[in-house]
Amino acid sequence: MTDLAQKELMVQLGRSFYERGYTVGGAGNLSVRLDENRVLVTPTGSSLGRLSVERLSVLDMEGNLLEGDKPSKEAVFHLAMYQKNPECKAIVHLHSTYLTALSCLENLDPSNAIQPFTPYYVMRVGKMQVIPYYRPGSPKIAEELANRALTGKAFLLANHGVVVTGSDLLDAADNTEELEETAKLFFTLQGQKIRYLTDEEIQDLEHRGK
Repeated sequence: MTDLAQKELMVQLGRSFYERGYTVGGAGNLSVRLDENRVLVTPTGSSLGRLSVERLSVLDMEGNLLEGDKPSKEAVFHLAMYQKNPECKAIVHLHSTYLTALSCLENLDPSNAIQPFTPYYVMRVGKMQVIPYYRPGSPKIAEELANRALTGKAFLLANHGVVVTGSDLLDAADNTEELEETAKLFFTLQGQKIRYLTDEEIQDLEHRGK
């Protein structure tokens, strides 16, 4: 895919997230690898619903600005994940309603915030590790995510939101949407007796995904 096509897709997906209520104001950011040495990322303070192709930020892997506006302050953790895991090709970070609500709960399992109860959660991301709370923009977030970049596709930032990776921008977006729906179901089912997937069922799904 050309640089222009990647930029147009980012604008398109950002607007789609915004229009469906996955993000508000200037919250959230998106990124995608353009090649081994360059990353496309949303600019600082920008609304995902009002992105423009011309103003998107292009950085090298050291964080130097090559094109466009100043990047999001959270571009640091995007770059940290790309540097640690070459298989990571795109990242979506949102403060979507249900996942952010989930991130505010106490006593979540740090290794997996949601015990699997649908096959799609397992097939899409497998698990969602919880990152301890740090202020937005803290270098500690980049450090934590880099340390876990090879161990999963989705990470819940405590009291903050979600970070989801993918093989490309569409895959990362699809993974994020599946996670938000899973979190919505989690809250919808509160007070009900949930039938969680068994270890055998989870292993079967993981095996089929290889």
